[in-house]
Amino acid sequence: MKETPRVEIKDKLNLTIEEAAAYSNIGINRIERMAKQPKCPFVLYIGRKKLIKRKEFEKYLEGAIEL
Repeated sequence: MKETPRVEIKDKLNLTIEEAAAYSNIGINRIERMAKQPKCPFVLYIGRKKLIKRKEFEKYLEGAIEL
């Protein structure tokens, strides 16, 4: 049986909520709330499963940073 190749988070296009939390150091519950916002730019629904579009998530976080 072939083993599924391991892809590092930094190389993935889409992340699970848990991976996005580890990647961004933001809590799972907070990311869930962010993803539930209307017209959230970084969430991708595959049936009932939610994935986080990594590049859009990064852009969103960069825009959310207050200087």
